[in-house]
Amino acid sequence: MAKTTVAILYDFDKTLCTTDMQEYDFIKNLGLTPSEFWGKTAELTAEHEMDRILSYMYMMIKCCREKNIALTEEYLNSCGKNVVLYRGVTSWFDRINEFGASLGLNVEHYIVSSGITEIIEGTPIAKYFNKIYGCRFLYGENKEAIWPATAINFTLKTQYIFRISKGVMDIRDDDNLNKHTQDRRIPYRNMLYIGDGMTDIPCMKLLREKGGRAIALYPSGNKDKVMQLVSDNRINYACVADYSQNSTLEKIVKLMLENISILDTLESKEEKQLAQFVKATE
Repeated sequence: MAKTTVAILYDFDKTLCTTDMQEYDFIKNLGLTPSEFWGKTAELTAEHEMDRILSYMYMMIKCCREKNIALTEEYLNSCGKNVVLYRGVTSWFDRINEFGASLGLNVEHYIVSSGITEIIEGTPIAKYFNKIYGCRFLYGENKEAIWPATAINFTLKTQYIFRISKGVMDIRDDDNLNKHTQDRRIPYRNMLYIGDGMTDIPCMKLLREKGGRAIALYPSGNKDKVMQLVSDNRINYACVADYSQNSTLEKIVKLMLENISILDTLESKEEKQLAQFVKATE
């Protein structure tokens, strides 16, 4: 019998790593502080009424040109090497996969981020994801970034819940994404979303409404913002961003996987018994 597939979707910045991914190497290499870079981005956004994601991607290209830094895919990959991950992240995926397998579940991991895909691909955990959905640049003949190829703001992130559920992984395939279907590769109830709070609200709220689960993470000692999400019933749980063995997060996710396994087993038994009953009465 085929294993039930479960999808865990993650934001990246402040969810798997400790701050915005540009702040480890990219901004430092520009000779700027994070406040200076994000300040320039905010000014651009306000002046031209731009989408904030497009603003920061434009500012990445502009600043690199001013500093004569070749903004290539390889350069962005290199900016992912020193990203600081939360405790336990590097061993998290193997541990969760192993636990899921013990329950008869196939666990898949996905990134759905407004950060830069090429930076995420340069991190040591990139290999664990079935698919990384993030912002990506278009590169010119000299292999340098010239324009956004994909820009994912906080609301647009929700489409990837539908893509993963339907199994329509190619972002160019809108026809199959928009087709009505009852058969889903991964039912919503078998999906978990892990994010850091306010920027993930659209995804968390959508998935919860469709029977999935949502967890908001916060740095140790800084839980006020995400606890409001609990009060507003937008998430299932909030806990410290700690992925280490026996952490609260691990215990919560394991309980959720156990619940999915139990529901799947009960449903399978019910369908089997119903089929036997129908056959007996024919």
